[in-house]
Amino acid sequence: MLKAKVLLVGPRESGKSVLANFVSESIEGIGSYSPTQGVRFETCWPALMKDSHGVIIIFNPDLPSHLKEIEMWYSCFVQQQPLLDSQCLLVAHHKPGSAGDTENLSLAYPLSKLKLIHSNLEEDPEDVRMEFMKYFRSIITLINESREREEMSIIS
Repeated sequence: MLKAKVLLVGPRESGKSVLANFVSESIEGIGSYSPTQGVRFETCWPALMKDSHGVIIIFNPDLPSHLKEIEMWYSCFVQQQPLLDSQCLLVAHHKPGSAGDTENLSLAYPLSKLKLIHSNLEEDPEDVRMEFMKYFRSIITLINESREREEMSIIS
């Protein structure tokens, strides 16, 4: 069985646990915020990043500080591994009751070249699930292609 390691990272209170639970179908609805004990110590990050196949950076687009902070997450978790930009997904997670402006989000380079999806579990949960599945399929394709290249190099 093929396994893929995909990291969900981002600022505090961005919606990482909510989205992880939703996509994994651990919970159906959207509850109130309950903080999760994430890995807050940067010294642990290299161990987490080891052998990862992708990174999903989740942020709350309504918080200006998150727009700046995701540049650091990209630098640490994508550029330093190094992963291809196609192995990274940016998720602008709109919390229940937020304005949800999906049009005027301006991201600095190099974030602007990444695949960006807007997540609103109140309005379009199935669209969100479909976008995550597309991303996971692309990661599986990359893993399979990499394995095939590796096998061919062993043969030749």
